[in-house]
Amino acid sequence: MSEQPATEPKRSTLVLVAERAGVSIASVSRVLNGQPASPQLAERVRRAADELGYVPDASARTLKTGRTDQLALAVADLGNPVYVKMMHEVARVAAKNGYRLVLSSTGSDPADQIELLGSLNRGFADGLLLSPLRVTDELVAALRGSRIPAVVIGSLPPGVEVDSVRADSVAGVGLAVEHLAAGGRRHIAFVNGPVDTVPGAARLEGYLRAVDRLGLATSADLQIAASDFTYKAGRKAAARLLGQCTPDAIVCANDLIAVAVLKELTARGVRVPDDVAVVGMDDSEAAELANPALTSVNLGSAKRARTAAKLLIRRLENPGVAPRTVVIEPTLAVRESSVAAADRADAGANA
Repeated sequence: MSEQPATEPKRSTLVLVAERAGVSIASVSRVLNGQPASPQLAERVRRAADELGYVPDASARTLKTGRTDQLALAVADLGNPVYVKMMHEVARVAAKNGYRLVLSSTGSDPADQIELLGSLNRGFADGLLLSPLRVTDELVAALRGSRIPAVVIGSLPPGVEVDSVRADSVAGVGLAVEHLAAGGRRHIAFVNGPVDTVPGAARLEGYLRAVDRLGLATSADLQIAASDFTYKAGRKAAARLLGQCTPDAIVCANDLIAVAVLKELTARGVRVPDDVAVVGMDDSEAAELANPALTSVNLGSAKRARTAAKLLIRRLENPGVAPRTVVIEPTLAVRESSVAAADRADAGANA
């Protein structure tokens, strides 16, 4: 008599869970799919499932319900503290509404974001939150034709009927320039990121409007664009800027660039803020940890993320609602990098 090959133990099924819990298969399915059930029933089913080591088949549930219970968040750089803050805020809103969060770092190339959207449309997520640095006609077309809803954290061209949440970067840079001008700074330089990006273009516009409105010195020497929005690129841009002009203040497109500018100024023996004042943008944790602590424009990254996540869930629950565009107004967090020690002492004496 030939020996039969050993067979693997059968995977626990809904039937076995139902038998162990002493309830119907329908009750087990209802509990494990998160549908309403009495606390006593839910406890019995979950205990039985745990004892049997039962793991629900996510792919089967997706085929049955058409849902993954997952939201995707795509950003340019997960190493940027602003995106990290956004990730935490989106994750909180997602979890509160029964969703898991899937992360993707797509860089600045819209083609990568279009490819990601195509993948998600094949059933990997129920909705997408996207923060693109560049918005092309192809990306807009992909957003319009997407099977799953998407919300953009950033600016879109006029007439694009897609939910979006953006900061008013033009006004934000204006706050920075006005603050520096009020402190007597007249030669205010600007270290931007790439001007062919959405934030780069908006922040350059904000700088040019502000210096023109306030009648400040303006020249090509006072402006420079880093190759990207990172610390490393900011350090190189700062060195080039200080090699071509002598500003008494510098506005930076984000806090990573601003910290790089502080580092370059310190390396050259320039006193901050006595000789040169510095203001960043984003009001990230990096601003508080900088030495000296960095004055920074708060662009509401946490609020933008929360609002965008809520808009996406609203769209999932009510697909026919009209698209919304939400603008978050900036505020200024004043710290040591823009106010000279003597002025801080005077302010304290007059308080």
